[in-house]
Amino acid sequence: MADLHGLLQGHVDDGALPGAVGLVARDGQVEVAAAGSMAVGGAPMAVDSIFRFASITKPIAAAAVMMLVEEGRLALGEPIHAWLPELAEPVVVRTPSSEPGDVVPAARPITVYDLLTSTAGYGFPSDFSLPAVQRLFPVQRDGREVRGFPEADVWLAELAQVPMLYQPGQAYLYDTCSTLQGVLISRASGRSLPDFLAERVFEPLGMADTAFEVPAAKRDRFTSYYRTGLELVDGPDGQWSSLPAFPLASAGLAGTAHDWLAFARMLLAGGVTGGGRRLLSADSVRLMTSDHTTAAQRKVGELFLEGQGWGFGGSVDITDTEPWNVRGRYGWVGGTGTTAHLVPSTGTVSILLTQVGMDSPVPAAWMRDFWRYAATAS
Repeated sequence: MADLHGLLQGHVDDGALPGAVGLVARDGQVEVAAAGSMAVGGAPMAVDSIFRFASITKPIAAAAVMMLVEEGRLALGEPIHAWLPELAEPVVVRTPSSEPGDVVPAARPITVYDLLTSTAGYGFPSDFSLPAVQRLFPVQRDGREVRGFPEADVWLAELAQVPMLYQPGQAYLYDTCSTLQGVLISRASGRSLPDFLAERVFEPLGMADTAFEVPAAKRDRFTSYYRTGLELVDGPDGQWSSLPAFPLASAGLAGTAHDWLAFARMLLAGGVTGGGRRLLSADSVRLMTSDHTTAAQRKVGELFLEGQGWGFGGSVDITDTEPWNVRGRYGWVGGTGTTAHLVPSTGTVSILLTQVGMDSPVPAAWMRDFWRYAATAS
């Protein structure tokens, strides 16, 4: 496995993956490889194959929130209830282990900053057995099943009936805050989330294949999605064949490796596109890619973070626990078998897109192998 293709092909040959696209970029050089097939027994994988991004959607949504902050439509310290009145008077379980009916009022309003840092009080901790977490599961559904969500307004009304697990600002909790960011973007901008992202992010970055749906003309490039064991979950004509009722800022995008590379390069350039257009200020990019968590906050969600911190919409490496953990490395992983990171100090971007879902928040061996390779390449 001296090269990227060899690494990917090895995991295809051992049956772990039907196929994959990997990309490592640094110093203007891009190594990209495709291995295997787009479906079991299907057409060969190509470097422009389209995948369900899943949670590597989250950094893109956070960037969109920061665009609205820069325009003055939102402020980081601003309570969200002006835009999300359903959450104007949230309640919190008395202790994390309390039953959902044993609640107290929130000590303060939820802010935009709380949503960006995933510390609003809604979301998943390491312990899924807690009663309030069990109450959240039917509302914060699996983001890989986009047809499982109702329209945004209905979903938000459902969430408002769920008590928060922690007071605002107390704990890092996974996923729900990113879903809320999508509703916030839409309401604050007066646009649908797909329209806002298309105009403000995808078009200026040339992310031509990234969207919440894959049109018929592109489905010959759209991969099938499997559970571990290669059980088919969703094909090209399935859930992404039309716009869902609720486009998820937490997990709903599909796109290509080169599309996510364009987004990463914009962040590495301090918010400027390859064509010289500024999408974000350098200060906004620094906020996105800096850790905002305390040790106490991280402890609650350590299953997801594995010793690292959280910026806006993605993790930030703060400890050198593995060879690929470079301090300041920013990005995230997706439950459909995707991962995308950038390292500001070296200018490295590493992206792996597969179509096999993850069984737990702990990354699979093939993902760790890719990270190890990307660290060596950088």
